[in-house]
Amino acid sequence: MSEARDLLIEIGTEELPPKALRKLSTAFAEGVEKGLQEATLGPQGIVAYAAPRRLALLVRKLPTAQADRETVRRGPALAAAFDDDGCPTQAALGFARSCGVAVEQLDQQETAKGSWLSFRATVKGEATAGLIPGIVHQALAGLPIPRRMRWGDRSEEFVRPVHWVVLLFGDEVIDAEILGIQADRYTRGHRFHHPDPIYLAEPEAYLPILESEGYVLADYSLRREAIRAQVLEQAEKLGGRAVIDDELLNEVTALVEWPVAISGRFDDAFLQVPSEALISSMQDHQKYFPVVDGDGQLMANFITVANLVSKDPQQIQAGNERVIRPRLADAAFFWDQDRKQTLEQRADGLRSMIFQEKLGSLYDKQERVAKLAATIAEQIGGKAAWAERAARLCKCDLLTSMVYEFPELQGIMGRYYASHDGEPDAVANAIEEHYRPRFAGDALPDSREGQALAIADRLDSLTGIFAIGQQPSGVRDPFALRRAALGLVRLCIERELDIDLEALLNEAAAGFDPALNAASVTDAVFSYVMDRLRAYYQDSGIRVDLIDAVLATRPVRLLDFDRRVRACQVFRQLPEAESLAAANKRIANILKKTEQRIPEQVDNDLLADPAEKQLAEQLEQLSARVTPLLEAGDYTPALKQLAGLRANVDTFFDQVMVMVEDDRLRANRLALLQRLGRLFLRVADLSRLQS
Repeated sequence: MSEARDLLIEIGTEELPPKALRKLSTAFAEGVEKGLQEATLGPQGIVAYAAPRRLALLVRKLPTAQADRETVRRGPALAAAFDDDGCPTQAALGFARSCGVAVEQLDQQETAKGSWLSFRATVKGEATAGLIPGIVHQALAGLPIPRRMRWGDRSEEFVRPVHWVVLLFGDEVIDAEILGIQADRYTRGHRFHHPDPIYLAEPEAYLPILESEGYVLADYSLRREAIRAQVLEQAEKLGGRAVIDDELLNEVTALVEWPVAISGRFDDAFLQVPSEALISSMQDHQKYFPVVDGDGQLMANFITVANLVSKDPQQIQAGNERVIRPRLADAAFFWDQDRKQTLEQRADGLRSMIFQEKLGSLYDKQERVAKLAATIAEQIGGKAAWAERAARLCKCDLLTSMVYEFPELQGIMGRYYASHDGEPDAVANAIEEHYRPRFAGDALPDSREGQALAIADRLDSLTGIFAIGQQPSGVRDPFALRRAALGLVRLCIERELDIDLEALLNEAAAGFDPALNAASVTDAVFSYVMDRLRAYYQDSGIRVDLIDAVLATRPVRLLDFDRRVRACQVFRQLPEAESLAAANKRIANILKKTEQRIPEQVDNDLLADPAEKQLAEQLEQLSARVTPLLEAGDYTPALKQLAGLRANVDTFFDQVMVMVEDDRLRANRLALLQRLGRLFLRVADLSRLQS
């Protein structure tokens, strides 16, 4: 077995793009791992390190050479290799020459297709050190870098200029040039605290020596947790709690090598501005962590993370306080200016904002959505007038300075401005809520008016975009229709809204210009939403065959669909489930193959066999009991009762011939099976369930 050593790979650069650092680090590790696998070099593990000025990998216990491997080269068939006297032919002699041996040194290989001459050879494994440069080159070339750059007079390209490369295999440097830089054993420390080269004796020394001498925490995860802990500690000293957004924490982690959290404060007067605007300004523009009190109210403090240990931290604090003031002053100015005009007064401005060229302006969209939202609100127990009013104002905050500066505040600022304008709380809240859910796992609207408006807005977008033929294809989804459809699914199911999706799609289509013929795409939109429903359940761990069983019955109410799925989940656990699923499959096959007309009613006078009489009688009794449950959507107890049919169904198929020669008898038995199948179909097509 080959000796094994640790390998350190480090690419030292100018500051890497902070939002791309984790992705670059992960992709680099995956690329090197793939290259090692292809070279049949299996390390014990790979640890990735990433900091603003470096991508590094510690490859543990990597063999120093590939294992030797045996190759078998097949030559001519024996019949062609030797003549009748047993002497080698030219084919055999030529094959032996190509292998560099005499014919006598060749082997014979027996296969199912005959016997052949063959040559076995042992190929010595290559040294790992000679393979590593090519593997690193390939991994770097495969990194997800949208636009590569060149620097100086070099022809090499990378995401940022490269200044040093470490390739240390055990205690030896691998002689190679990577991205135009000769590899060695010297890393670099912090740009200011330790800019000089740092000698690395072995790969294992990398992390500790960078921390102790270089003022660099190269481990991304450890650096991230250090920042979190420092920020929480600073907030606690202020008597508050830090608001730590994961994306911001990731970005700050990618911006600093040696994090030092420092708190600051701003003028209390700025707290008159909506906290969301102040928080956006702090997080997005300055990369600060806001602080809230025990009641969740924003405090006049912030926490920044410096990239060095300062001899005078008060200077850093003062500098950040100076920087944040004009940012917050801008937010305060926008707040004051925006309130001089009501949302309603801004509505006409939406006429010049195009939603989609063929679908008109945002004003047109608001008008369509308003009518639809009122209808939905009435159906789900909301106040139609409030939903309609909210719809006519819901996009108006897009014309405010605050939302122009902070687009992520759309809806939120609409709520603030609507409240300032004297609109009812229900209207103001619905304006904000109609954007929810914005992303997977986001909160759903709480109010009925907000739910109605959220559904109406999504139905309008789905119907309109499908009508102009720009539905999503592949990964392209410029109008975020997948998210809109999934939002519809979550709203109806998780907020238990019992609405008819098909009817609402038809109503949404009616709101468009007749020339668009939106009504022609409602079936396609319905199917699209059903596809998202499939994804929704699969993410919850529900089996595909169960989803398909319910889809086959095409419920038009998503809440009703959910109840059927949950009932089928329970049914599947019953001991009768497998037998009844098989019986439903058999019934479906029989009915599909028959060409004669099947009566709608079972004629009890034509029931001849005891088994069919018993099944018909039980079916009659059960139908009377479960029909009210099915009509009420109580599918679980209904299926549990229908499970009681198993014994009589099994007996029927064991003892009764359905396809008899007597036309009337055959038709009556088909009618009995049809009735049985239809009863189950009121929940799902159980024939689609897999064992």
